[in-house]
Amino acid sequence: MKSKTGYFGWTPARRPMGCVSLVALLAGSLIASSPASAQNQGAAPPEQAPPHATKTTVKKPNAKRPPVKKPRATRQATPAAPTNSAAAPAPSQLQAQASAAPVANAHVEDVVITATLLPEKAQKVPVAVTVVDGAQAAQANLNTINDITQLVPSLNFRDGASNKDQGLFIRGVGTVTTSPGAEPSVSTVVDGVALARPGQATLDLFDVERIEVLKGPQGTLFGKNASAGVVNVTTAQPTSEFRGYGDASWYSGGEKRFKAGVSGALVPGVVNGLLSVVGTDYDGNVANVYNGDKVNGSSHYGARAKFEITPQTSDLRALLTLDYLHTRETNPTGVVTSTNTTYPGGVITPNPTFASLLSPVVASSSNRSINANTFTHADDDNGGVSLQLDYALLGHTLTSITAYRFWKNEQFQDFDRTSNPANKQVVDHGTLDFNQVSEELRLASARGQFIEYVAGLYVLHSEDSETYRRTDTLGATTNTGFASYGVTNTNIAAFNENTINFTPVFRGIAGARVIGDDLGYRHERQSTAADTGIAVSSPYTTGHTFKTGYAARAGLEYDATDWATTYATYSHGYKGPAYNVFFNMVPATQGKVLAPETSNSFEIGAKTKLFDNRVLLNLAAFHTVFDNYQANFPNLIGGAVVTNLVNAGTVTSQGVEADFNAAVTDELSLKGAAAYTDAAITSTSVIGRNWPIKGGMVPFTPKWKANVRADYTLPWLEKYSVDFGTALRWQSKVQYDLSESPDTIQKAYGIWDADVTISDANAGLKVAFLVKNILNTSYATYLQSQGATAVPGTAGYVYRWVPRDDGRYFGVNIRKEF
Repeated sequence: MKSKTGYFGWTPARRPMGCVSLVALLAGSLIASSPASAQNQGAAPPEQAPPHATKTTVKKPNAKRPPVKKPRATRQATPAAPTNSAAAPAPSQLQAQASAAPVANAHVEDVVITATLLPEKAQKVPVAVTVVDGAQAAQANLNTINDITQLVPSLNFRDGASNKDQGLFIRGVGTVTTSPGAEPSVSTVVDGVALARPGQATLDLFDVERIEVLKGPQGTLFGKNASAGVVNVTTAQPTSEFRGYGDASWYSGGEKRFKAGVSGALVPGVVNGLLSVVGTDYDGNVANVYNGDKVNGSSHYGARAKFEITPQTSDLRALLTLDYLHTRETNPTGVVTSTNTTYPGGVITPNPTFASLLSPVVASSSNRSINANTFTHADDDNGGVSLQLDYALLGHTLTSITAYRFWKNEQFQDFDRTSNPANKQVVDHGTLDFNQVSEELRLASARGQFIEYVAGLYVLHSEDSETYRRTDTLGATTNTGFASYGVTNTNIAAFNENTINFTPVFRGIAGARVIGDDLGYRHERQSTAADTGIAVSSPYTTGHTFKTGYAARAGLEYDATDWATTYATYSHGYKGPAYNVFFNMVPATQGKVLAPETSNSFEIGAKTKLFDNRVLLNLAAFHTVFDNYQANFPNLIGGAVVTNLVNAGTVTSQGVEADFNAAVTDELSLKGAAAYTDAAITSTSVIGRNWPIKGGMVPFTPKWKANVRADYTLPWLEKYSVDFGTALRWQSKVQYDLSESPDTIQKAYGIWDADVTISDANAGLKVAFLVKNILNTSYATYLQSQGATAVPGTAGYVYRWVPRDDGRYFGVNIRKEF
């Protein structure tokens, strides 16, 4: 049975605290050796225990006595590293202490997270952060970061036919490009390891304890590719006690999922191990009338193993992690929604020729059919190994995270979207081979000091090698373009962030990261002739740049009352230089290095606990300006849309966010979130286009987005509990393309889901029945116009990407824990 500590109940009594510079280490050691510091370095109270699973639960009363209120003091010191001292409480002791605390009524638990690389309660972290519980998301059939956007209003996702084409947006900002010479604005970190390419982040979230979405620039601690935010994923940890589970799901539309895991001591007291596996298969919800196949589906197969080593004679903890995931996605290159194109002034140009070629498929906003004679699919292999070492050193914790990751991708695409030989048949085939190695060495002070700090050094080196072939055939004429290109990138950085405890309730935050980027590319292309989507041949060309930059953060945090923490921060974000390296690259005009993307952000927020901890309510307001915004702009080459990465100009993003979690009664709980995001292009350097871009909406960002969920739990037959759950999400209209075409606007829509879960806690058994998209609403996760950048009056068409819940479907999930 899943405990409050996660899938396997891991609640280590000792948790690494971070890292620091040599100067800070010396100063911290002197402070730590003082009598006052020594007094503060006792065992951590339960609130300072290491992070556990983030499931939001309604805490049931275990006593009728009122809670004992204690005055809030300065943060007490937390054991900085693993220790085998008898003075350190065991995990079971910590759990017993927590359960023994008298509670007057049901309340919402405050979650411990690592958003600042230090374990801290979410309600005390001066960052706008939304925490998603991994187990609850999986039960709702939310299995990728794309799915998680349904629960986090400030997080949005750009869909595509391959992982290479996908990306994340936070507060309106994200980098969408297939170029290996550019990094994302939103960083994805899994178990402390940053993923350098956005395509690596589209993984299956199996055995995930929690997902922390940190909004706004986070470059001080998380690196240069965090100028818009961070998605921080923590997976399940090994346990000393034997635990295991099996989890199977079936959903209408031909979707099946299976997960299983086991954890326990391999060498009692020294080595704990964990093994998790996942297998999924989904036929898809789009029909190919050419051959009767179902597409827009997927299959995932993978495993993760972890080994935790805590030598009994050392203050060392080692965590070795190995993971591998193979996926196949059969997403088509768009499902045609209209054979008309809308141009400035509202002029609509029909395309009856393409409508005839598409037949018997009829274009519509809810169309889920294609007519393609090439099997569009992408095969993806993603995996790696990491070793995290945590060592107690002079009252500090020294942490080292050494990691290697690989990503291989091969894709085939039917670019013309037809099967009629009267239409030029265009087929794409691309391969990608990416590797990265990284090392992070950091040092952190113990808690309870006047200055608490985290500092360290970081290096990441990556190498990318790709090929791409486009072939178009019309009658007896065939033209081909073949490109070979690659990128090498080395990122080095030194960072430090400090919390200054002026008083027990008033704190200051200051930190910075100094960054160096060494970036180089190579590219060549051989073309038989310039043709549809094929540029002329290009000789072997290279480019190289080295740039330095910085990220910074400063602010104040004040506990206004014992139930409200307020903060105000300024952050400077930095995302390094970029090269627009892709199949149709023309180095003579596109080989210039793009300027780094920077951001300046101001944020104020309040985190509150209301009504005797029955309600957690968080509010944040922000204003961020991005300069040299790196974005994809669509162009036409031979009548085919080709996106081009440019410094698009300046983007201003401002808005308000709120989230709440409420234990209304012992049986009824509510939670939800909402965001208003006004993200617009305030100045532009893009010229030679049809649509006025200045003042236009930033793609992939609705102004309003919200979700709410209610759960009502009742006992049944003295043995079971039954949970009735329902969820609603809604968003306003969203523009999907930088061209600002009216054809690429998704209208406002709402989705309503419901589920019923029957649980037998004693048997560790849970059965959940769910229905998704009850009202059978159809919508698009991406829209693109084939004629948006053409000369007005040119015939074109519009196509969309179809989400999994584009229409009602049902499912059942069965989980057994032992």
